[in-house]
Amino acid sequence: MSSQPRYAAIKEHIRAQIESGKWPAQFRVPSENQLAQDFSVSRMTARRALSELTDEGVLMRSQGLGTFVAEPVPAGSLLEVRNIADEIAARGHSYANRILKLEQAQAGTEVAVALGLAEGAAVYHSIIVHLDNGLPIQFEERYTNPTLVPEYLQQDFTHCTPNEYLTRVAPLTEVDTTVEAVGASGEVARALEIAENSACLQIWRRTKSSSGTVSFARLVHPGSRYRLGAQLRF
Repeated sequence: MSSQPRYAAIKEHIRAQIESGKWPAQFRVPSENQLAQDFSVSRMTARRALSELTDEGVLMRSQGLGTFVAEPVPAGSLLEVRNIADEIAARGHSYANRILKLEQAQAGTEVAVALGLAEGAAVYHSIIVHLDNGLPIQFEERYTNPTLVPEYLQQDFTHCTPNEYLTRVAPLTEVDTTVEAVGASGEVARALEIAENSACLQIWRRTKSSSGTVSFARLVHPGSRYRLGAQLRF
């Protein structure tokens, strides 16, 4: 007899239906009452299974409508710098963004060190929220070296992302990446339409060209809407 908790058995069953393709994205899963009946458990046990799968991003709940299979979580790569608009288009989804800031600023200590500039030097500062089918999946805050990309502030980033533009005008030769788990600050939570302190994946990325350090960016993703992967071949 299996010692597996009953809520875990329900989770395993739901995952199996999804992975087999029997329950595709947007499929309405059985209710708590139905699962409780099917597995001979209490509603509380069934609710725990659905709640945990929702927290893990496998399911999504709609008030008054029920619980549905969520769209697959978008995935990025640790080993390459990809244009997020291209990632979204590759999934057959619609890309859009919201430009929150596009301005000249003064470099604080951290930004100055990252870009190899004097503290207080002029830098270009942008904050853009990237959307996948209207859902915010990335908060991008970027500081750019104006001596290497002097026309940065004149770009229309509604049609060309900073990544796409910088890759074209200052081809990358080196990238430094750091990944950490953080709770969403108030500013980030509002921009990503999530609760404050929600679990997020934060990526710090410094890009360089043959002429020097081009940009220093902070990319924040809601933990339930994004994942990172890498594949190495030897």
